[in-house]
Amino acid sequence: MPVRTSDSSHSNPSRHGKGVGLGLALLSAVAFGGSGVAAKPLIEAGLDPLHVVWLRVTGAALVMLPLAVRHRALVRRRPGLLAGFGLLAVAGVQACYFASLSRIPVGVALLIEYLAPALVLGWVRFVQRRPVTRAAAVGVVLAVGGLACVVEVWSGLRFDALGLLLALGAACCQVGYFVLSDQGGDAGDEAPDPLGVIAYGLLVGAAVLTVIARPWSLDWSVLTGTARMDGSPVPAVALLAWIVLVATVVAYVTGVLAVRRLSPQVAGVVACLEAVIATVLAWILLGEHLSAPQLAGGVIVLMGAFIAQSSTPAKGSGEPVASGGPERKLSRPGTAA
Repeated sequence: MPVRTSDSSHSNPSRHGKGVGLGLALLSAVAFGGSGVAAKPLIEAGLDPLHVVWLRVTGAALVMLPLAVRHRALVRRRPGLLAGFGLLAVAGVQACYFASLSRIPVGVALLIEYLAPALVLGWVRFVQRRPVTRAAAVGVVLAVGGLACVVEVWSGLRFDALGLLLALGAACCQVGYFVLSDQGGDAGDEAPDPLGVIAYGLLVGAAVLTVIARPWSLDWSVLTGTARMDGSPVPAVALLAWIVLVATVVAYVTGVLAVRRLSPQVAGVVACLEAVIATVLAWILLGEHLSAPQLAGGVIVLMGAFIAQSSTPAKGSGEPVASGGPERKLSRPGTAA
């Protein structure tokens, strides 16, 4: 298995690659964070939440369909990766999260889902048996603590075992998103094209969500009218287009590319900014005002993301690291790719 190494002769390209990766991760967080702001007016206009999710994933799958046809060889070469991405990264996260919302408060469900960076760190350390940097661990702790403030977890805390298990299932599926996004990043020309993986993942996710959401009962008339965003009328179809094109297609593409350039655990911590961004956008576009704890929590999440993404392996270290290492991934002599 290839390992990440630090090579001083590639320091500048490495810094550039990491900067690009961080920019992609931030763009992905912004894109994902905007989904709720666009979805809420549609739900308030009469669409079932699961129907919004189905429209989101199915619409994105149709947009990416030409890429699926172009990369159809992936079905033969990497069927497990495609099925796993679709089941976990697309359908699993959505289905578990929305199911948990019926039993526990939104803030609690969101906080548990965003335990994913900590779970990724555990996966790297105990399953892959790779050391993790102290900075990455500190970043995870700060990010999770900040999220607790952003979602004001204390305002609606109540215990429901099944709801908590479903939210934890969403977190585990999100771990699958980060881990599977990194698959093949070390394989050079043999690496599966990330756009092909996303395209087939969305197709698999759409098929699974069709069974769960039962879209044949969807009220299509809602999409021909307008929805209210903080009192202002907005065409429902425009909100759906934003959810499909930006909050799904752009979000997944930039997210997977970010993981390839950073690492699953660092990209996971940066992705915690999604909750902060979603809260800020709701403040600006929906008139949902932020409290002092939420503002403080957002700052803490930013600090955690910055600490985690700025952690680097020691100079000249040949040991594998679990931090935001260089974009260039080299194999040791005699190590299988």
